[in-house]
Amino acid sequence: MEKQQFFATAALGMEPLLATELENLGAVEVKQERAGVRFSGDLEIAYKACLWSRLASRILLPLASFEALDPDQLYAEVLNLDWSEHLTVGNTFAVDCTLISSKINHSKYAALRVKDGVVDQFRASTGERPSVAVDQPDLRLNIHVYKDQATLSIDLSGDSLHRRGYRIDGVHAPLKENLAAAILIRAGWPAICAAGGVLVDPLCGSGTLLLEAGLIATDTAPGLLRRYYGFLGWKQHDHELWEKLLQTAWKRQEIGLAQKRGTIVGYDGHNRAVKVAWEHAQNAGLDKVIHFERRTLQEFVAPASRNAGLLVANPPYGERLGNVSELPSFYNLLGEKMAQQCSGWKAAVITSEPQLGRSIGLRAGKINVLYNGALKCQLLQFELNNTNRWQSLEEGAGKAVKKNLSPGAEMFANRLRKNLKKMKKWAKREGIDCYRLYDADLPEYAVAVDLYGDEVHLQEYRAPKEIDENKAVERLREVQDALPLVLDLVPDKIHLKVRQQQKGNLQYEKQARRGVLKEVQEGNCKFLVNLTDYLDTGLFLDHRSTRQLIQKLADGTRFLNLFAYTGAATVHALLGGAIATTTVDMSKNYLDWAKKNIELNHFDPEEEEFIQTDCLTWLERAAGEYDLIFLDPPTFSNSKGMDATFDVQRDHVELLQKTVRLLAPGGTLIFSNNLRKFRLDHDALADLEVEDISAKTIPADFERNPRIHNCWLIKRR
Repeated sequence: MEKQQFFATAALGMEPLLATELENLGAVEVKQERAGVRFSGDLEIAYKACLWSRLASRILLPLASFEALDPDQLYAEVLNLDWSEHLTVGNTFAVDCTLISSKINHSKYAALRVKDGVVDQFRASTGERPSVAVDQPDLRLNIHVYKDQATLSIDLSGDSLHRRGYRIDGVHAPLKENLAAAILIRAGWPAICAAGGVLVDPLCGSGTLLLEAGLIATDTAPGLLRRYYGFLGWKQHDHELWEKLLQTAWKRQEIGLAQKRGTIVGYDGHNRAVKVAWEHAQNAGLDKVIHFERRTLQEFVAPASRNAGLLVANPPYGERLGNVSELPSFYNLLGEKMAQQCSGWKAAVITSEPQLGRSIGLRAGKINVLYNGALKCQLLQFELNNTNRWQSLEEGAGKAVKKNLSPGAEMFANRLRKNLKKMKKWAKREGIDCYRLYDADLPEYAVAVDLYGDEVHLQEYRAPKEIDENKAVERLREVQDALPLVLDLVPDKIHLKVRQQQKGNLQYEKQARRGVLKEVQEGNCKFLVNLTDYLDTGLFLDHRSTRQLIQKLADGTRFLNLFAYTGAATVHALLGGAIATTTVDMSKNYLDWAKKNIELNHFDPEEEEFIQTDCLTWLERAAGEYDLIFLDPPTFSNSKGMDATFDVQRDHVELLQKTVRLLAPGGTLIFSNNLRKFRLDHDALADLEVEDISAKTIPADFERNPRIHNCWLIKRR
């Protein structure tokens, strides 16, 4: 058969598992992308993916890709395709549409124009038209527009593949079936099952996790019970091939049911949940494979087994318990039962609340991020062995294991606790999750501790020559002992850098090469930071108040960001209502990063101006007028992209004069730098109105270090 390209969609976090699954089904040219996997194969591979994929949401067959700047262009491109190859006037069809960073801003109207293109082509050639059917049409089309590039596909699945066909109508599942399958695969259930092991869910609800486990245990195709697929009414559907694949799947299930590998048991404290779970098992043909029983978590006892076992659970949320305050103790009880009843087993628990996960009172050896719809969750995996001792809440469950800290480390820990108590409330009030918690408050511990959500950027200041090197190493070790305890995090969430004076092209030298970007919040802005690769993270925390000032001043302005780094000031200007922005930096990497930050905040970087060049050279020839300019040059630079060296103290007058030339009448220039001993030459700048706003732009988390930066508001007289 002819090889074609396909795309399997999936929830975020499942892409690696889905890629492996598709390869095992025989797909080739498999490539992971965000929220899905691209692959190649013949029609049989696509049918197998629809029938056998436990992880995919939809299987799409792309027909065409093209530029789509408006709905009328979509319509014109649809007319270029021969729709008689895919459906007849007697068929029904429907169109789904998704838009991301698109000039087209109305998905329903875009879908309507695609529908019009199909209908008008048939009406022109036959005088008749196919009908639209929203539910289970003969052909479902998918139009996906990203950055004005459209892909038009046939949805071969027709409906989300997580709908297996065994669930009772109207019964809501807290987990989608393909997410449940991902949890089981991550936790190693296929291997445990093959070895004759046990699976137990003490909080089984309507049985989703156990039903998926049963399908795996019996080698049952997850799509075997479905009566509707998007290809069944497609004109190019190969009925004979599909029937052959179905017969093979039925035969494999028959063999799997006869072999009956592993033991699968579910408990729940609610009679209604147990009743529904049994009905689902009967519908799936698994009622002789899975056992359900009404039993509360307090009454939980693990099934006896000589073989390895897996406990898996999706603990209930507050509304299902009736009282959110009960949740920590409920999770702690789960941990106690895991430790007491399942010694020697593995366990996997999914939760959207990391703090509740820590309340389990056991150490998770692995943590994977998965998404339950739009909800970001953690899959916590545990080895239930003698070294993983359960802690009650009274003992401090959910907190870092306490070490015997040295007197000096305890002193550092106490200062950290004091700062955290003060700063945590302030950060919550300000809507920020990245801030400086400690900055060499104790001279003996010369480090800076910056919180970025649930991770720490730890910077060690280079010790003076008179400090014994071994003593400095010992103090850093004490800092690293205290941080996990006070901040309740695992050591691999702490990223250590050594901060010393950087000169020339060492200023932004790479420290590592992981390339992992983390999303953080700053008021109404979101930014991507990199905690591993560079000395600086991509976001200067001490300029937070300056950026907020830019947002306040930006409404209706033309904004210029010089020495822009990762474009954080540009994001603030856009959120403040700037009508046009220009972002200038010498680094392509940082400009690409700036574009990602802009897109993260739901603006289209294609509509903004980015200039990759040396700012000093650009200022020589720049033209135009800007109402608001942010100028934050380095202290010193001799980068290879520059014609000469730059020293902010020596060269600031010339730099400011060239920049002020671009100010529109009544415009404002915000000039900032980080040279602690900097002195502005007021005499040489007498023709300008200059207001020192340094004190006003020092955020609360940097008040202990008021010389962290200098800042002025500058206007023409």
